[in-house]
Amino acid sequence: MLDEQLLPPPAPPDEEITRERLLAGVRAGLPFAVAGGLLAVSFGVVAKDAGLSQVAAIVMSAVVFAGSAQFAAIAILSQGGAVGAAIVAAALMNSRFLAMSIALAPSTRGRPLWRAVQGQPIVDASWALAARPDGTFDRAMLFGATAPQYLAWVAGTVVGALGGGVLAHPERYGLDAIYPAFFLALLLAELRNGRARGVAAAGAVIALALVPFAPAGVPILAASAAALVGLTRAARAETAAALERTR
Repeated sequence: MLDEQLLPPPAPPDEEITRERLLAGVRAGLPFAVAGGLLAVSFGVVAKDAGLSQVAAIVMSAVVFAGSAQFAAIAILSQGGAVGAAIVAAALMNSRFLAMSIALAPSTRGRPLWRAVQGQPIVDASWALAARPDGTFDRAMLFGATAPQYLAWVAGTVVGALGGGVLAHPERYGLDAIYPAFFLALLLAELRNGRARGVAAAGAVIALALVPFAPAGVPILAASAAALVGLTRAARAETAAALERTR
């Protein structure tokens, strides 16, 4: 009985992805799409200023589709850094998607290649929206929420890259504040208990301590260690609770 209680929750049944559920995901993702589109305008401007061509900036957004990674790469290129260093920084920024993909994997269906395709729509907001309390994920919500965000990100980059002359200083319009506000909104939704708040505070301290001297991407990767500590403590608490129930 104890072994059964300590096992992870079973994967949900193979749910049909209906039009209604996809549309629900689209509606949930629209606010994040608006914020992401405005941020993408800023990216298009700074990418062009860093030396990327208009086409290169647009293709980068269409292929990479990751704001933090793209801004990290552009920051390095604009300071005269090598392309290799920019790629490594972007990879570090996106390393969080490995853990997110592992969490999503049990909720995907089909052959390995198709399951890998289902993981491609993972972005921070969609992943959080699709998460269920039992640890499984709503695939329709994930797919639907990501669709408008992707379109807005590419469209915003097009506007910024082609209209960079008009928006030469995006900070004048407050576009530089959208990115931190976006992640703050995600963070506030997750701070439901004391453990989560403690993990967030520890991660912030680690990141802030490393920002002055660590390469781009390293602070956020190191800060994820706080999340691992939080997960370990949560697992211990659940194990203790399971043991208590068997007495």
